[in-house]
Amino acid sequence: MLRSKEIQKQMRKKVIEIYQSGKRSVSHYVWCKSNTAFQKKNIIPTVKYGGGSVMVWGCFADSGPGRLAVINGTMNSAVYQKILKENVRPSVCDLKLKRTWVLQQDNDPKHTSKSTSEWLKKNKMKILEWPSQSPDLNPIEMLWHDLKKMVFA
Repeated sequence: MLRSKEIQKQMRKKVIEIYQSGKRSVSHYVWCKSNTAFQKKNIIPTVKYGGGSVMVWGCFADSGPGRLAVINGTMNSAVYQKILKENVRPSVCDLKLKRTWVLQQDNDPKHTSKSTSEWLKKNKMKILEWPSQSPDLNPIEMLWHDLKKMVFA
């Protein structure tokens, strides 16, 4: 049986070296073969931590996906209402939904604010009543989960 030092010695011959460069909290890791660390063909930088996020509003029906809206900045009731105004009815038309369609949304404060509730009523949008604290039941959350898995696979 090999001892720890012998294993380390053998592993050094086989292991791909990892070089770290960067300042502060941003680090880049470069994977390359032993003794070829800085040959251009072997350098592939990757961002280990960090990145960003994108907030997207989307809708779908059993007949297919509806429109998507990318939200820049902070989402509030006014922004949410603008998104609904610009995307719900066009999606209903694109998907050829009948008059019996129902809008499903979770109980986020932007969705249930007095202002949004009045806007929905004024625009005659039928809303599916939704239990509080139940995002796992929301079909679009499953769709977003699958999309994230495909993007980050």
